[in-house]
Amino acid sequence: MIKVRPRGNESIQQMLKRFKRLCMREGLTRDIKRTSYYEKPSERRRRKSRKSVRRPV
Repeated sequence: MIKVRPRGNESIQQMLKRFKRLCMREGLTRDIKRTSYYEKPSERRRRKSRKSVRRPV
């Protein structure tokens, strides 16, 4: 769970920006986008195989 506590004189916009950055770093937004719609098992396997092919060894 990501928690953001205000620092000193930090504004709400700065806290929100820091929160979004932490979410991106954790990969949370990517997971939410991926699970927001149903993905067929064959498509999931295809995506994983394409990802493994692109990865340099």
